Amino acid sequence: MNHCFVLIFSLFFIALPISSQNMAYRYSQILEYPLDSVGIPRSMSVKTGEIKGVCSKDWTSGFFAGNQWQLYQLTGNKAFKEKAALWTAFIEKEKYNNKTHDMGFKVFCSFGKGLEVEDNQKYKAIVVESAKTLSTRYNQTVGAIRSWDFNKDIWEFPVIIDNMLNLELLFEATKISGDSTYHKIAVQHANTTLNNHFRKDHSTVHVVVYDTITGKVKDKVTHQGFSDASSWARGQGWAIYGYTMAYRYTKNDAYLKQAEATTNFFINHKNLPKDGIPYWDFNDPSIPNAPRDVSAATVVASALFELYSFTQNKKYLNYANKVLNTLNSNTYILNDTVKGPFILNHSTGNLPKNDEIDEPIVYGDYYYLEATLRKKSL
Repeated sequence: MNHCFVLIFSLFFIALPISSQNMAYRYSQILEYPLDSVGIPRSMSVKTGEIKGVCSKDWTSGFFAGNQWQLYQLTGNKAFKEKAALWTAFIEKEKYNNKTHDMGFKVFCSFGKGLEVEDNQKYKAIVVESAKTLSTRYNQTVGAIRSWDFNKDIWEFPVIIDNMLNLELLFEATKISGDSTYHKIAVQHANTTLNNHFRKDHSTVHVVVYDTITGKVKDKVTHQGFSDASSWARGQGWAIYGYTMAYRYTKNDAYLKQAEATTNFFINHKNLPKDGIPYWDFNDPSIPNAPRDVSAATVVASALFELYSFTQNKKYLNYANKVLNTLNSNTYILNDTVKGPFILNHSTGNLPKNDEIDEPIVYGDYYYLEATLRKKSL
């Protein structure tokens, strides 16, 4: 890190409140983290200090580059932009990876964020090539993009609610290329999900399994929630964010209506804590002793700043602001005794597998930064 940047952060430490001082330190930790194409930061154990790093094929690989792009947008510090480009380059080979539905998370959260900063023709070409690859997972009979390839003996054609966020890559690919194929696939996937993923109370199922011969639903289950009938908090966030985003590209009122309905389920739930940070699953019987999920809160907050821009409904704005106010406290920001390239603590990855429980996770930071930028844009 250059001496000017050290001086800037030193001045922050002197002048800012404790939480802001911590934030400045957290930003410096992200900037200083050494480049490693097979050790892209995903999460860490605060207790041991161990950082979990991944290679580009991991679904979370694009978020760290995205965080750097967003930090450049927030601070104007070109060092973040330079680092963002280097981390982003590690993801390029994923444009040909047809073994995953998470092309949007990987490619659009890195190259897509880069395109918000600069009009980069190479980045545009990578987005379009990635959309072409993702489209190979679309099944016309089902009317959706296949999610996971594992558990094939149990799940003939699984579609997860998370997959809604990968549609942004397709929508943008049509805008870039003029080829409407990607837009049409995204719309059909959104329609199929709209028809089959939501319960009467507007909560969402995690996994819907389809029959590839008839296109009909075979099963509705969970993979990361408490039970098949429960409401996994981040899954609700993916639904809110996904349909708000889909409305942005299509202006389909059905998408807006679903985004609002699931938002109301989320923010009015009896088990949502007063500070706005949900438990990992709304139906965990161990509440109030269940782990929180900061990442679910940041996904929803980011979505609701955008949803507010479409609806002017103040309750959406109020929740999003409450989440940011909560997260900007010392309770959730990692303090400056923790060395690691993360900002927020207390996210929960996959509790049923006892994986990444109550830890800093990179996508929690990503949507926090995005929410902060969206608030500024309002």
